[in-house]
Amino acid sequence: MLIDRLVNRITALSAPIVVGLDPRLDQIPSFIKEAAFAKHGKTPTAVAEIFYTFNTAIIDAVCDIVPAVKPQIALYEQFGTAGFESYLQTVAYAKSKGLIVIGDIKRGDIASTAQAYSNAHIGRVDIGGESVEIAQTDFITINPYMGFDSVEPYLSDCKQYDKGLFVLVKTSNNGSCDIQDVLISTEREFFEYDERPGAHIPCLGCEMGDYLAPLYAHVGELVETWGEESIGECGYSSIGAVVGATHPIEAVKLRRLMTKTFFLVPGYGAQGGSGKDLKDLWTKNFGAIVGSSRGITGAYQSEKYKCDEKDFAKATRQAALDMKADLETYLP
Repeated sequence: MLIDRLVNRITALSAPIVVGLDPRLDQIPSFIKEAAFAKHGKTPTAVAEIFYTFNTAIIDAVCDIVPAVKPQIALYEQFGTAGFESYLQTVAYAKSKGLIVIGDIKRGDIASTAQAYSNAHIGRVDIGGESVEIAQTDFITINPYMGFDSVEPYLSDCKQYDKGLFVLVKTSNNGSCDIQDVLISTEREFFEYDERPGAHIPCLGCEMGDYLAPLYAHVGELVETWGEESIGECGYSSIGAVVGATHPIEAVKLRRLMTKTFFLVPGYGAQGGSGKDLKDLWTKNFGAIVGSSRGITGAYQSEKYKCDEKDFAKATRQAALDMKADLETYLP
């Protein structure tokens, strides 16, 4: 099962790390850009080549020390068909190097539209009776906040093709609290996991025994339920959850609530998350994989790793090794 392959690879490398492949032109060495512009002009075709050249160098630098990469599709799609082709080529190259690929697509529509997204990214499309795979991604991220009918098509394809999901539960951005932290009535005393004074909140005016809990907790429970039929030998499901490193208290609550759900944890590094923030998140077989994007791929531009731009891949490798060391400090 896919989740077992991910956990086994993390264990073999002792590196619960996924490197985000989120290319931006201003973060790519000038010698790569100049070569592509000279060949194609300042066109989307040139950008697609720039992204692919940069990504393959990053992948080559880290494929033996991290288990997975995570390309963010919007960074590619903005450049049209050439950009999307670069995304597909990047996924294929990462797979050829033995990496597990998490497509960060965050789709969130319903019914036949959700099925079409699923077909494109983890399933197959039918072309005149032929079943054709478009992307080779292993996991994808999706948004569940339109309800179960926005998730169900993906679950079917996960079973059929041994794929996986990371469902948005508590995201790393500051604005996540606008919706995800809204309190709702629940029979479960979610805040029992919070030892801070006043954290046990009864639902005044509701039925006796009801409590208030944040919406993300309810979504977390749904994700745990959706993943029950996809649990591997490692004890986790291929239906995982996105839980941001920038909200460590909330992450620990969800960890205790979602015992069979594997976490994808964005927000490390450039967004402010650190190994120390995650020290209470780890459990058996790690239980999570932590994402860093520009903190690793853009390391050559930072003061800590600053070097000649032609050595950018070496800086990337060192940044990944330093992240591994930081996380290992707090692993149980």
